[in-house]
Amino acid sequence: MRPRAIVLAEGVYGSTNGKTAHGLVRYSRRYEIVGVIDSTFAGLDAGYVLDGKYRDIKIYSNIEETMPLNPEVLIVGAATDGGYLPKEYRPYIRKAISMGMDIVSGLHEFLSDDPEFSSLAESMGVKITDVRKMFLKKQEFFTGEIEKVDSIKVAVLGTDSAIGKRTTTIMLTETLKEMGYKAIFVGTGQTAWMQGAEYVALIDAMINDFVAGGIESEVVRAWKDHHPDFILIEGQGGILHPAYPGGFEIIAAARPEAIILQHAPKRVFYDGFEKYPIPDVSKFMKIIELLSDHPVTGITLNTERMNEYEVPSYINEYEEKYGVPVDAPIYTGVNKIAMRLIDMLSKRKEEIKPYVRGGYQF
Repeated sequence: MRPRAIVLAEGVYGSTNGKTAHGLVRYSRRYEIVGVIDSTFAGLDAGYVLDGKYRDIKIYSNIEETMPLNPEVLIVGAATDGGYLPKEYRPYIRKAISMGMDIVSGLHEFLSDDPEFSSLAESMGVKITDVRKMFLKKQEFFTGEIEKVDSIKVAVLGTDSAIGKRTTTIMLTETLKEMGYKAIFVGTGQTAWMQGAEYVALIDAMINDFVAGGIESEVVRAWKDHHPDFILIEGQGGILHPAYPGGFEIIAAARPEAIILQHAPKRVFYDGFEKYPIPDVSKFMKIIELLSDHPVTGITLNTERMNEYEVPSYINEYEEKYGVPVDAPIYTGVNKIAMRLIDMLSKRKEEIKPYVRGGYQF
């Protein structure tokens, strides 16, 4: 039985700072998400507010309203700049602890180190889990063992932060499974752990020297445990984001054969930094190919600020301009990208098929 959880996203559910809450509403195997707290959208369905899809998860104004749901856990669903707990969240945390609820947080500020929270939690017999704290001592150095992994390794990287990389990675993993292939998801952030990922290297909580080794070790572990057809690795940050650069470590350590580029066509500036315009997609594609020695396999579109009638034209435009398959995951799914990956797997199997002549193998 998964613990019943409510997600605290007061004031952020309608923004990119609510991405942890968004991910949990869409998908979680670790917790049963039964409600979200954000008074801005109180009374509405969290799925409908997020992407127009009802998920039977109601949004509430406060913790007291969620008590009929019998929640066991309060998850901090805000992903703030710098990873600090908003001051206005403290009363919610206190109230939840006093009601006997466990607390889960993915912030850089560790709630279990807070004297007030830790003392109250001890008196109430509840547990505070700081997800990033769990990975501080993950210290594995890169070994090169990644070269033994014979799965197709797929990385989903982004032109910006908070752009949907994790959601696309999970959708691709699940789609490949539905198509009859063995696929494993490797998370690289706190929300992936909350969602129940079996393999996680929480790279922004680890000492820099061990980030590459952490990524490598999780990919290798997934391969040794399952020998899947595909291993899909969640990207972090944006490749050229001034504050949250990400993707380089994944390219270097995971050695992906396929890279999917997630992009939001209607974003002009980097998330949270309106002095920095996002370059053209072609620049990112060139950088990725130079770093990985592989061209971008496909593009996935974040459709924020688009209406459903615009999506097909954007897909067609990007396919014609960049010459790769393009999906808009929330609207169209990821079938085209999945089929391209399956084609890569088929070609690999053909390449390694033994040459047979006169009854003998060579």
